[in-house]
Amino acid sequence: MTYEEARAFIDDTAKYGAVLGLENITELMERLGNPQDELKFIHIAGTNGKGSSLAYVSSILKEAGYRVGRYISPVIFDYRERIQVDEAYITEEAAARLTERIYTACREMVKEGRNHPTTFEVETALAFLYFREMNCELVVLETGMGGLTDATNVVKTTLVSLFASISMDHMGFLGNTLEEIARVKAGIIKPDTKVVSTVQKPEVRRVLEEVCHSQRASYYQVQREDISEVHLSLSEQSFAYKGQRDLKPGILGSCQMENAAAAIEAVQALTELGYPVPEEAVRRGLKNTRWAGRFTIVDENPLFVVDGAHNRDAADRLLETLQCYVPKKRKIFIVGVLADKEYDYIMSRLAPEADRILAIETPDNPRALPAEELAEAVRQYNPQVEAADSIREAVEKARAYAGKDDMILAFGSLSYLGGLIREVKNQREWLRSGK
Repeated sequence: MTYEEARAFIDDTAKYGAVLGLENITELMERLGNPQDELKFIHIAGTNGKGSSLAYVSSILKEAGYRVGRYISPVIFDYRERIQVDEAYITEEAAARLTERIYTACREMVKEGRNHPTTFEVETALAFLYFREMNCELVVLETGMGGLTDATNVVKTTLVSLFASISMDHMGFLGNTLEEIARVKAGIIKPDTKVVSTVQKPEVRRVLEEVCHSQRASYYQVQREDISEVHLSLSEQSFAYKGQRDLKPGILGSCQMENAAAAIEAVQALTELGYPVPEEAVRRGLKNTRWAGRFTIVDENPLFVVDGAHNRDAADRLLETLQCYVPKKRKIFIVGVLADKEYDYIMSRLAPEADRILAIETPDNPRALPAEELAEAVRQYNPQVEAADSIREAVEKARAYAGKDDMILAFGSLSYLGGLIREVKNQREWLRSGK
């Protein structure tokens, strides 16, 4: 099987949809020799901040000298981005070779009358096979959607469970209240393990503490009062946490001090479990952390930022970040969202901040909201909105509208940000060439 054939097989599994539950993934992993049982995990769940938390933890552990696997979704630039070891993508050769094993196991399951594994189940199996092959000492594992019935929850050898901010999202799958959603996500907590959380709403904290108590797991939640000496700017940011001063997280955003603090607590929990992490590794790891699509600067003249804010909590955090970092800049927005997201709330919070807004339809996504519909939703909060026919047109118009001291912000679904970042870079090179 070639890499192209492997990708075609995985893409074809999209027809099986998204199925929550562990029956299929458990069967698939047994047929593959249960590679996940030979690995040790830091399992991360939450609504917003999972990716940032994963990036901080894996960067710190890499600086401490461990061989670290990381499994993420969605991706921004390259399909292979979702499976990494020490921040290097899985090779095409390994992806093809291991996918062929999974393909054979899937065919056997179907022949026996079982359901074919979904795309996420296949990708999760591929990650576990690769991490075992690469002899990863620790794996930082991000859930897909939820927790209890998420395919990643097939793992049994979790050392630390880490919870990023839990808020309302995927209500059709996870529940209609914050408590219901929190309980589903808390399903990753294993007996007699350590659990760390960023700052949570009181009703979320109660659920996490209750589940920890029932599982005899310890629980620690970051306290805002332990975060001090916060300095925020586009060029550098720093904070102090429990006596450690001048910590410099590498990801911009007003919420990143809390995410970084949770990562510090997670690696402290690992230290207590026999995986020591020196303070200098924490400092280097935080500073060297990069995570595309989270208030990421992609150009500077004018300032061009991308952010994957696509739900209520993310919209609130993005608004807070704008008010902290660039309160006086004139702003031009590019926005694309999926039709099943709460885009009306997102626009009610963010649209008034913009001088102009360009609405686009995220390409190659059947769940995308058409640009004209999005523009109509935006119009009730900001009349200076228009639909763009493509990412290229949106970037060109945004550049035309923006002065050198203004800001362009593209946000919404993570699925289109990779293409947008490439377009920004292509146009920048074209402008510099003088053509």
